[in-house]
This record gives sequence, C-alpha cells and structure tokens, in this order.
Amino acid sequence: MVRTLYTSLLLITLLAVVPGKAVAQRILGAVSLGMNLTQVDGDDFFGFHKVGLNVGPMVIVPFGKKKNWSASMELLYSQKGSKHNGSADSTDYRLIQDYAEIPVLVHFTDKKLISGGLGFSYGQLINYKETKNNFYDTLYQYQTGLSNYDISVIADIQIRIWSKLWANLRYQYSMKSNRTVIIDNPFLYPRSPETRKQYNNVITLRLTWVFNQPKISKGPKSE
Repeated sequence: MVRTLYTSLLLITLLAVVPGKAVAQRILGAVSLGMNLTQVDGDDFFGFHKVGLNVGPMVIVPFGKKKNWSASMELLYSQKGSKHNGSADSTDYRLIQDYAEIPVLVHFTDKKLISGGLGFSYGQLINYKETKNNFYDTLYQYQTGLSNYDISVIADIQIRIWSKLWANLRYQYSMKSNRTVIIDNPFLYPRSPETRKQYNNVITLRLTWVFNQPKISKGPKSE
C-alpha cells in the first residue's frame, strides 16, 4: 500500500514540476527537508530529546475563488522515538521508530506569505530499534507489542521566507496509543505499579520548496 501511494505521489509531483500553465494552475509540487524533535508520552521520560529526519515530496491543490485554500498530501520518511541519557551508561535508553508517513492537510494562506493548516496523518512503521538493559526490564512490563502503524492529528504553520522557499513548524500527536506498559519503579516505596499507554509527541522544523508556485505579484508603485 505504501509503495503504491509513494509511486502515485511521485508521479503527480513530477507532473506538477513539468512546465505547463494548465498543470501549474491545478497542482503544485514540493519537497520538504527537516527534523523531528520527539518524545514518547507514557515512557516515564520527559523532553523532546530524540532527533530524527523528516523528508519527502508533497502535492498541493489550491481551491477557492482566490486560491487562498489548498489541500496537500505528502509521503514522508519520518523518524520518531524517545531518548534518555541516564546518570550512567546502564540507565541510557533509546527508542527509534522509522515511519513511511502520509499526512493530508487543509491550509489557508494569507497574502501568499503565511499559511496555517490542520489535518491527519497515517504512518506505517517500517523499522524500529529499542536499546535498553536489565534496569528497564525491571521498570517496564510490556502489555502489548509496539503497534505497526500510527494515526496522528497535525497542526501546521508555514512562512514564506524567500521566493518559493517556506519555513515550516508542525506539531503532531498520536490519536491512538503505540503500546501499553506497566511501569513498576523498584526505587519507590511503597511500590505502586502504574499502567500507561504510550503516544508519539512530535515537533517538526523543516524547509519546503514549492517548484512551480507563482511569484508574489507586486502592486503598482505609489507616486
């Protein structure tokens, strides 16, 4: 499924990049590159310490009388997870999750300079690695395995910084838990095991280049 969507999105993006007035009026092609700052809520660690890649193509379809509204679909390689540097190597923890992710958003753009969007994302887990030790085998009791997909809600803001280049800040949060764990801290007395669901919590910073976006038209000079 992901491979089919990727092929379709890539073909549409290439079509949008090809010069042609009729095509450019209907579809815009873009590519984004940046980083995710992530944490996993419910793992007993705090802070967006895990840094990962966020990269992929995008198609944008403007609509409305003034073309202020648009819908976008992306196919991203997106890395999420959690990181904890303990007081000793024995308490370090890493969770790396690699997703093929498909965000779909609706945007409103003001004066072709700033854009806000809301939407959802489906992420298919393609690889993961968890590095822990005997301390976390005691702390964590996994009730469910790590889910092989993630569904998230997205809030997005973009600012045009030069020509066809946009700076993008995005916040994303899982709508479903990735897994359920029982946390039983052996250093607490009395011990009180707690069941927690884990969710991906992501801040994304990136740049987006829109290939065939019209230039900002300049108004008449005042005399």
